[in-house]
Amino acid sequence: MIFEITNQVRVTDIQQGHKWYEILLNKKPDFIPHDGFVEWEILPGCWLQVAEGTPSEGSGPLRLGVTNIIAERDRLIKELGIENFEIFSREEVTAKWGTFKDPWGNQLGFFEYLDKNEEKNRIRTILGI
Repeated sequence: MIFEITNQVRVTDIQQGHKWYEILLNKKPDFIPHDGFVEWEILPGCWLQVAEGTPSEGSGPLRLGVTNIIAERDRLIKELGIENFEIFSREEVTAKWGTFKDPWGNQLGFFEYLDKNEEKNRIRTILGI
């Protein structure tokens, strides 16, 4: 039985990576067990680890669900200087999405449900309310 998920990205400078991901996630890390490693619980049971090391080329993207992709894109452009964050949609897809890279080349992104009732139901289910 799978009950949790952890994803790791690597950065060449952990101090810069810590600061960058803190702004991206809009929160302080939940766990710093040792030098060279920072971890956030994004949702209950869903962890993102940032570790000092050599980034993996071509991996990802790790896409995070948001309620307003345009506002989040604008925030990241302003606060982190993100470039090349184009938002896409297709008629047959129930979400819009966009992908960008961190300063170390890790591919990340956001997606937003087009059907706001579906979005509310997903949030309730994930949070157990």
